[in-house]
Amino acid sequence: MSTLTSAAPSTTTVRSQFGSIAIIGALFFIFGFVTWLNGPLITFAQLAFELDEVNAFLILTAFFLSYFFLAIPSSWILKRTGMKKGLALGLFTMAVGAALFGEFCTQRWYPGALGGLFVIGGGLALLQTASNPYISILGPIESAAQRIAVMGICNKIAGFLAPIAIGMLVMQGIGELSAQVAAADAATRDRLLDAFAAKIHAPYLAMAGLLALLAIGVLFSPLPEIDPKTANATTASDDAAGDRGILRFPHLWLGALCIFAYVGAEVMAGDAIGAYGKAFGLPLDHTKFFTSFTLGAMLLGYVAGLVAIPRLVSQQVYLTWSALLGVLLVTGAFLTEGYVSVGFVAALGFANAMMWPAIFPLAIQGLGRHTELGSALLVMGIVGGAIIPRLFAGLKQDHDFQLVFLLLMVPCYLYILFFAMRGHRAGRG
Repeated sequence: MSTLTSAAPSTTTVRSQFGSIAIIGALFFIFGFVTWLNGPLITFAQLAFELDEVNAFLILTAFFLSYFFLAIPSSWILKRTGMKKGLALGLFTMAVGAALFGEFCTQRWYPGALGGLFVIGGGLALLQTASNPYISILGPIESAAQRIAVMGICNKIAGFLAPIAIGMLVMQGIGELSAQVAAADAATRDRLLDAFAAKIHAPYLAMAGLLALLAIGVLFSPLPEIDPKTANATTASDDAAGDRGILRFPHLWLGALCIFAYVGAEVMAGDAIGAYGKAFGLPLDHTKFFTSFTLGAMLLGYVAGLVAIPRLVSQQVYLTWSALLGVLLVTGAFLTEGYVSVGFVAALGFANAMMWPAIFPLAIQGLGRHTELGSALLVMGIVGGAIIPRLFAGLKQDHDFQLVFLLLMVPCYLYILFFAMRGHRAGRG
């Protein structure tokens, strides 16, 4: 069996390592804030663009499809720029996308708004392709889940705040406005919706400016370059085996499918929870905050993982427990109704919290010079966040929404359970 080495002890001091973690943590805060705005944006888009629920879910489709199409190009970009310049480029791309989204929302042109989200997702694909392997190999791979848990705490604090911020700045009184629009004549309806849609412009323009400034800050930061070929290297015999190509790492491909299942389940619990609550007839002024409940549960899950891994259990054992908990909570949601059922869905945040931190390092372990491409393949798996919620939105139109939720989510958690128990060892003895 190969023995992974870390570049951190030999190439960075403890102080610089902490500094690097702080910088990457700030980036994960940005990831979380931007990504977890999507749940409330579904409700926003449904009213502002006068959409049915299926078309409103294109918000998630456009955002997460960008990961699938742009992850591999991101790995090519990173090979030319290095991770540091790649991170700055990703932030600047997100700034452009945020500005486009705000502008096209103000014009109430839905295809343009979706294009802006696709650009934001493209910038995030570049950031994710660089930052996840970076933090994984910044220290010993056995404790990578612990470092990613710190990143997750930054991510989920932002995710907790994002729906609250957009709820207060943009969607305040949306229930009353929806009733006014329904009762208004055509001219009054357009005036009300134009004013509502325009409220998104200033927050996204401010976000674009902040992202551009962060891009400049990262470019001139002391963040060190780490060469994945040496930081994630194997022993000499296994490194030679790396020349066989990326297809010869079955644990990576199984890991990419695991990321697909995990992100699909995460987005269902976080972004689709509003639609789930609305299906019970719960008021819009309540459902717009449901994403924050899921993110709060995820935050608690990250804290638990940070304490437990690797002191008490290994990252793969914790992943096993998390998958089993996911199955139990989905079953609880199916067997209950109303706010209790929504509570079970929100609690999935706790089960989901440590999945990415465990799956990612297990999947890239031992890739050596293939680390950037392997990371890109894993990031492509994020497309699960586009496909599984889209299936939910479509199937719930003709079938019981709780049954659809159960039948989509349980297979996801069962596959994650397989990866935790056996899949991560495939081809590695």
